[in-house]
Amino acid sequence: MNIYVGNLPYGVTDNDLEDMFTEHGEILSAKVIMDKPTGRSKGFGFVEMSNDSEAEAAIQALNESSVEGRNLKVNQAKPREDRPQRRSRY
Repeated sequence: MNIYVGNLPYGVTDNDLEDMFTEHGEILSAKVIMDKPTGRSKGFGFVEMSNDSEAEAAIQALNESSVEGRNLKVNQAKPREDRPQRRSRY
């Protein structure tokens, strides 16, 4: 199951995100989404877990939990929607 994790503190790394979920089950991947131009975190990420029941337990345990004073928003990720391509100004 793919899990959305929002309202992350900007200093959280991929490893930090993985560590948050490790006690709840097997993690396939953990990725904090970064802004390409600045290289800074966008404040959200995704965690993929192999077992759906473990993923549900992690969502229940971590949603609204506080990390560095910020309450996380944790839920099942929605499928990515294709966005129209941006036209170049040049």
